[in-house]
Amino acid sequence: MDMPQALVSFLKRWMITTAAVVLAASIVPGITYTPGGLILATLLLGLLNAFVRPVMLLLSLPLLIFTLGLFILVINALLLYWVGHILRNFQVESFGAAFWGSLIISIVSMMLNALTKGGGGPRVEFRRGNPPRPPSGDGGGPVIDV
Repeated sequence: MDMPQALVSFLKRWMITTAAVVLAASIVPGITYTPGGLILATLLLGLLNAFVRPVMLLLSLPLLIFTLGLFILVINALLLYWVGHILRNFQVESFGAAFWGSLIISIVSMMLNALTKGGGGPRVEFRRGNPPRPPSGDGGGPVIDV
């Protein structure tokens, strides 16, 4: 019996996030967890990323434009910091630890999603060779005379 594709995708993203949080906690001083706290933290982080982060992105749109998108790093750090304050078995001591931890989590998640073809987000492809040429002829498209 096959599991639904949505469940498989969710479990893969959850495992990737868990691995990224474990790596971030091992690198960044100030992030500590218990095994049960880690599981709850990654689940809560996924829920916050799914429901709260889009609202925060919309509300901070002027800052995002002004900082050329770098304010997303602050939003990610705030979400990780909140998870550390909500759960007892997952601690984030400072905003600095949350910032560096969220940066590591983002990079590791992006790399693991690229390796496992997960995430479903936008992809960048590099192709060798000549780009396709538009069809030649009079009806090839709009012409702008200057």
